[in-house]
Amino acid sequence: MKSDAKFTLADLAHLAGVSTSTASRALKNNPLIKQATREKVQTLAREHNYSVNAAASRLRTQKTNVIAVILNLIDDTEQSISDPFLLKIVAELNKALNAAGYELLLSNSFMASDDWANYFITSQRADGLIVVGQGKSNEKIDKAAAAGVPLVVWGEPTTPSIYPIIGGDNRKGGYLATMHLIDGGCKRIMFLGDPGHAEMTERHAGYEQALREHGLEPDPSLTLPIDITSQAAYDCINDTVRQNGLNFDGIVCISDMLALGALKALKERYVNIPADVSIVGYDDIALAELMHPSITTVRQDTQQAAQKMVSQLLKQFEGAPTRSETVDISLKIRRSTRAEN
Repeated sequence: MKSDAKFTLADLAHLAGVSTSTASRALKNNPLIKQATREKVQTLAREHNYSVNAAASRLRTQKTNVIAVILNLIDDTEQSISDPFLLKIVAELNKALNAAGYELLLSNSFMASDDWANYFITSQRADGLIVVGQGKSNEKIDKAAAAGVPLVVWGEPTTPSIYPIIGGDNRKGGYLATMHLIDGGCKRIMFLGDPGHAEMTERHAGYEQALREHGLEPDPSLTLPIDITSQAAYDCINDTVRQNGLNFDGIVCISDMLALGALKALKERYVNIPADVSIVGYDDIALAELMHPSITTVRQDTQQAAQKMVSQLLKQFEGAPTRSETVDISLKIRRSTRAEN
């Protein structure tokens, strides 16, 4: 039998079949841990002469082995944590964090205090932050970074910052989506989504670049800034068609959720997709392939993104240099767009 000096919390967690943070909480009789798990961990601790005092020595290091993942939703939005793309990123982050020995604490910017340093780090809720989304303002992120909080952001990698930002090549994504529509014969292409976000600004820049390269001057009236929900896209397309008729033959959507809403509105008006209007989404959520017609979309490698975000966060724990990184994107061509001319 191991002595207290040799038998570690990691050994105890391994025997109990739980994570080290779960074992630590079980030793403290944390009610968030199932009673059966608490009893199992505490019984094993007694059998191996592992005292709560030994666990306390670990607490003095102020490590929780928990990472807070904050969904940085903007004000006045109907977008929620049930958004399929957000869930897709969170699922990949959970796998990457578990592989690194950490648990994920999911929160959002509305639930958490404005002072993320105190709310998550000083209170020992988490060791570091992964923020999903830059939003229109970096104020909360910058405040946490200035307080010395280890953090990584999913957003626009070219944005100057003092913390690492991981994201897709958004300008390339907007460019590829628009080029595909032009190659399919579209000439009046709508941009559906708010360019005020850092990521969307770059996608819009790619959209305009593709238009100009083909002698198509961007029409400001075809850039429609809306919330990132299918309902917002549905309402927007209905309003546009009522007011202006079908004055567009292609749509670049900044998310698949917008593409779903646009598709629904047009199909209800018996507009043929893609013969009359071609639609490209963004993110490649599962629903995009299941719709009729299936939606052409820009895919971001969320698995690669999660691994890079976790890697850059761990480097901060080790005091190693960090950097922003771009993840792979690709165009998934499906039936919502016309074949190239």
